[in-house]
Amino acid sequence: MTSAPQAPSFDTIAVTADGPRGSLVLDRPDKLNPLSTHTLKEIELAARWFDEHVDLKVVVVSGAGRAFSAGADLSSFTGPGVPEDRQQGWRMGRALEMRAVTVARLHGWCVGGGLIVAAGCDLRIAARSARFSIPEVDLGIPLAWGGIPRLVREIGPALTKELVMTCRPFDADEALRAGFLNRVVADEQLDTEVEALVQTLLAKPKLALLETKAHVNAVTESMVGTGRSWADADGLFAGLRDAEGQESARAYVERLRR
Repeated sequence: MTSAPQAPSFDTIAVTADGPRGSLVLDRPDKLNPLSTHTLKEIELAARWFDEHVDLKVVVVSGAGRAFSAGADLSSFTGPGVPEDRQQGWRMGRALEMRAVTVARLHGWCVGGGLIVAAGCDLRIAARSARFSIPEVDLGIPLAWGGIPRLVREIGPALTKELVMTCRPFDADEALRAGFLNRVVADEQLDTEVEALVQTLLAKPKLALLETKAHVNAVTESMVGTGRSWADADGLFAGLRDAEGQESARAYVERLRR
């Protein structure tokens, strides 16, 4: 009998794995769980750690505190330099497509990169008060980290173009109608509904459950290949150096501070 792999030590996320179930919590609630390059690396490592658990069926992905995630750390867009690792966001997204079924528990704001993390999960349940936005174009950059193909896969090309180009916020009911969410529930029922879904999944035989996930992913990968987004980092880093984009980012951050 092999022992379960020891949990890694993380700074910005918290992970657990107990038999068939696990959890990954974005854990910087004081900052609304921003996604720095360091956090992206930790999510990647956590996903690969989950894949070492042979009994694992379900992982719940959530955010601590008042929000799921405020998205990419804005210091990346206002600082003097750019991150050295161009592909960390892409690798995070690919690693999040782990063997186990992932269930996103969404509440508060789910912004930009946070929405990409949610899109990388298999199933999504949101509190009715949850709010979503994709502000990257206002920050002077195209949506990266494999976000475009994942959104096209979930909500189609036309709505993806509208939401990404306009940067307009949208609520949980619109996200449900678009097909991004599996269900929307009253805020006070969020934990109960997530747990009910988890228990339903845990009651299924592991082989059939995980093979179904793998089969669906294989079909959608042939339709909208998330792996093809490897080069989206080129557009991201070009945007970070674009003068007009930098001015737009400064204006966006200033609006947030008012």
